[in-house]
Amino acid sequence: MNKKVAFYTLGCKLNYSETSTLGRLFSNAGFDTVDFTNTPDVYVINTCSVTDHADKKCRKVVNEALKVSPNAYITIVGCYAQLKPKEIAEIPGVDMVLGAAEKFQIIDHITDLTKNPKTLIYNQPVTAANEFIPAHSFGDRTRTFLKVQDGCDYSCSFCTIPLARGASRSDTIGNVIEQAKQIAASGVKEIVLTGVNLGDFGIINGKRETKFFDLVKALDEVEGIDRIRISSIEPNLLTDEIIEFVAASKRFVPHFHIPLQSGSNKILSLMRRRYKRELYVDRVAKIKQLMPNCCIGVDVIVGFPDETREDFIDTYNFLNELNIAYLHVFTYSERENTLAAEMSGVVPGSTRADRSKMLHILSDKKRRAFYDTQLGRTEEVLFEGDIKEGFMHGFTRNYVKVKTKYDPVLVNELKTVYLTQISPDGDVEITEGQEILVH
Repeated sequence: MNKKVAFYTLGCKLNYSETSTLGRLFSNAGFDTVDFTNTPDVYVINTCSVTDHADKKCRKVVNEALKVSPNAYITIVGCYAQLKPKEIAEIPGVDMVLGAAEKFQIIDHITDLTKNPKTLIYNQPVTAANEFIPAHSFGDRTRTFLKVQDGCDYSCSFCTIPLARGASRSDTIGNVIEQAKQIAASGVKEIVLTGVNLGDFGIINGKRETKFFDLVKALDEVEGIDRIRISSIEPNLLTDEIIEFVAASKRFVPHFHIPLQSGSNKILSLMRRRYKRELYVDRVAKIKQLMPNCCIGVDVIVGFPDETREDFIDTYNFLNELNIAYLHVFTYSERENTLAAEMSGVVPGSTRADRSKMLHILSDKKRRAFYDTQLGRTEEVLFEGDIKEGFMHGFTRNYVKVKTKYDPVLVNELKTVYLTQISPDGDVEITEGQEILVH
């Protein structure tokens, strides 16, 4: 019988795409991929380092893995593994830690599944992670996360990603198009483009060879893919030409996720972001001018050092007035080896929590207001295969989330629906008489 491997992924869409690539490496080596609870011989835990809870999450997953399969060989990869390999090595039960330059050589390193008393660490300086490794998620019949860029050359004062993933680097347009064609041939209807700094696409072997807009134009010609979604793009890299192209595109959907981080220019400067809030206003206005029904999501951080009550209220009011659809709210946490960790004006944890709660409430309000504007519209929904309490869900092109009673015939199907009403708990009815629930 083949050895069994199970994967657990923490963090972003990019991590999910890379976990799938690791899965294919194990498959090629003769392993069978199984569920977490199916007593695997090997666990691979792909970690994140965005918040200060990485160690707690990693430790908990390891503990749960050992309860399921006490003799399993446990390997930790990902951003946390690059940043703090020795800390991970102290977690009981961890057998191997692989850094950013080593994780895709995982099969070469797993030569013996015997558990040793001392954890093996393979972790070069992040500068060694200078090769772009293609990746895309696999297993979801509806949507695939396609990695086209990795690393970051920005130096935001709060962020450890450049330390964990290295310099900005990209795939070639030709390779991306070939992967997109393969994905289309598999029956997947939607591609989500992912990267650490997606809008910086085009740096190959340390030199800028092309730009993100060139990739967008090329992908729009790939037959067999109904939808292409941009996962996240910095406001200073979201150009007029990109917005104008998406507005007229055959495949790119009217949905942008644009990190803001703060609505205060003072805080943006302390964060070492590459724009002011005025540019953000301009980007939102441009999008809404050309795509009035476009869904716009926003990343925002609360509790950054020296964020006064006035700065936070400035951010709150700024977001409240913006024509956006939802927020991803992050509570600032100190990260070692970042400029922000050494800054004065530390915001108390309870204040951070209060501010986070306020913005989560604002996000709910914004999402409901956006859904209200969609009533009376005919939209195409791509239904997904997950089942929860007898229901399945799907998304419109502009990212309105809907759900209906599970029907296996609907999985990975595009269905045109008429959005008629949002009930108090978020339900929407459509003209065919089929009930669609929005949340």
